[in-house]
Amino acid sequence: MGRSVSVSAPSAPATRLPEDTAPPSTLQRSNHRPEIQGLRAVAVLLVVAYHVWFGRVSGGVDVFLLLTGFLITGSLVRAVRRHGRVHFLAFWGRLLGRLTPAAAVTLLGTLVATVLWLPESRWRDVLADTPASALYYENWRLAANAVDYLARDDATSPLQHFWSLAIQGQSYLLLPVLVTVAAYTVRRSGRDPAGPVALLLGAVGAVSLAYSVWITGTDQAWAYFDSGARFWELALGGVAAVLLPRLRLPGAVRAPLGWIGLVALVSCGIVLQVSTLFPGWIALWPTGAALLVIVAGDAGGRLGAGALLSWRPLAVVGDHAYALYLWHWPVLVVYLEVSGRTLASPVGGLCVVAVSAVLAAATRRLVEGGVRDLVRTRATPAWTLLVAAGCLLPVGATVGGGHHYLDRQEQIRQELAKDPANYPGALVLVEAGPGTARSGAEPPAEVPVLPYPTEADRDRGDNQGEDGCHLSFSDTEVAVCEDGPADAEHTVALVGQSHAAHWYTALRGASRNQGWRLVAMTKDACQFSTEPSYRGETEYTECAVWNEGVMRILADLRPDVVVTTATRSSAGNGERVLDGYVPRWRELDAMGIPVIGIRDTPRMGFDTSDCVARHLDDPAACTTDFRRSLAERPPYETEPGIPESTEFLDFSDYVCPDGRCPAVIGNVMVYYDDSHMTATYSATLAPIVEEEILRVTGW
Repeated sequence: MGRSVSVSAPSAPATRLPEDTAPPSTLQRSNHRPEIQGLRAVAVLLVVAYHVWFGRVSGGVDVFLLLTGFLITGSLVRAVRRHGRVHFLAFWGRLLGRLTPAAAVTLLGTLVATVLWLPESRWRDVLADTPASALYYENWRLAANAVDYLARDDATSPLQHFWSLAIQGQSYLLLPVLVTVAAYTVRRSGRDPAGPVALLLGAVGAVSLAYSVWITGTDQAWAYFDSGARFWELALGGVAAVLLPRLRLPGAVRAPLGWIGLVALVSCGIVLQVSTLFPGWIALWPTGAALLVIVAGDAGGRLGAGALLSWRPLAVVGDHAYALYLWHWPVLVVYLEVSGRTLASPVGGLCVVAVSAVLAAATRRLVEGGVRDLVRTRATPAWTLLVAAGCLLPVGATVGGGHHYLDRQEQIRQELAKDPANYPGALVLVEAGPGTARSGAEPPAEVPVLPYPTEADRDRGDNQGEDGCHLSFSDTEVAVCEDGPADAEHTVALVGQSHAAHWYTALRGASRNQGWRLVAMTKDACQFSTEPSYRGETEYTECAVWNEGVMRILADLRPDVVVTTATRSSAGNGERVLDGYVPRWRELDAMGIPVIGIRDTPRMGFDTSDCVARHLDDPAACTTDFRRSLAERPPYETEPGIPESTEFLDFSDYVCPDGRCPAVIGNVMVYYDDSHMTATYSATLAPIVEEEILRVTGW
């Protein structure tokens, strides 16, 4: 059975700089800070362990962002002290020369693993994630998907973990600029640039933190991947890099701080649900814990936290932290896909960690023994950047080849789709009658399903396209899709959430055949109801505003009938008529507008695209039971207070024949995810919907 792997968003390790840009001294004269390397090791081990065995995040990403700000800012300030300015090309060349080769190897390996072990329905998404990961904008791609209601059940990408690397990459552009601006203010006076750098980073960090608190409370799904909501953590590390050298605390005070910080860091992921609370003010927990460890340094001698963090095995893990982070996530995603699990078993998790460690060691040896030697042959910024770009060429070629292959296969399927006999869809469930266009015959078995699993997610009605009227969460102003003549004898209004929106194509086909005017107004997760809606525990006020706007339009439009959903299916709570449905229907009845309520479609419980991609030879394997999310009888049959002007249509026999709900009917995929109909299948329902509307309206 197909499924969507649901694991929390991964985090990334801080960059370890080349030796000539080592981190600054804080409480000691030496630039060598072995406890920081140990801190990186602890953070990456927490990230890996929480991802593999607990399916959640640990707060390690916040530690890595803080350390990145600490190391980068210290390096930049020292560069200004030595040379009077930041050499941008040299700075970026060193970073990209170190980061890009290992990332390119991981990206290429992940593409190969995708072809070998992931269903073809996921290939195009991985191909899109690859350049986003290589060019440091994967966080924005994930942010857009995180707030896209219709993409919320997308299977986890094996490259999702590049989101925090993207934030770090973007900081490599911003931090040198901020340090340069701060240093310019004291350039003529010859003063040390540390003070202005701390002031500027502190100011920018304060703005970022304020924004982070606001956006996390407003839209946490977006905020989690938002660079602006995360930059304060890097700024905090940068401020620490320039101010901690001036801090003088006795060892007796610093020693316990190290242990307090270490315990706080390890306990963060246990105590807090990081993936749903961060990155607002509460992210001060892990970042503050890391700062305590840095402040403590080597205080306490053999009994201090610094001694543990300087332990040789941790130093080795710290050396491999970047490569281990790069590999653990794709290895985990492939393991979960192949094993059919949503969480690793104890033994399976150990295998994931072991494979990741081997790949990390091999990648580091390849990069250090091969690419780094190539960089050193000329050791100029331009040459380093050229080598880094060259590492990405095989990745780019593979991505291009992958898109060409998928596009060519899609063209072949489009040719097959021109013959309607290949794809009867719902009409295969209707027996042929005199004078009808319905065959009731099974389609040819040798043709591929339509839409193919790789394209299913894009098979949505025109109302849900870029120029459509279907609104996202944040929209409140009603958008209207109109089809058909303005002076039509009858006007049909389609209103509701996404489960109403997927009937648009069927209604449009029926309306065009009858000459009706179709008006559609739909919005993500917004029930056409008088009751308040909620997203989690937060009231969905945008939905209430939208509902008021729809009622005003309907009062002016006076359609002949309003079509909407009559029930809500649910695997957890069962099928029911939601509070606020009947009062809304009574309001329309008082306005003289009749209602047609369509019974909800089932919740499959798995991603149909993934499942069908795995069972192309036997799509019937992707089937669920009708009773999983639907009641034996429609609950509106016993709902009190329903006005006489409200009629109901139940198309369950055309999505769940004989009590079973298959992912494919008549060679057409019914859903593009776990519950939303494809436009192709909705189109095959048009004559059936047309007949039923004529029956209940008497037109």
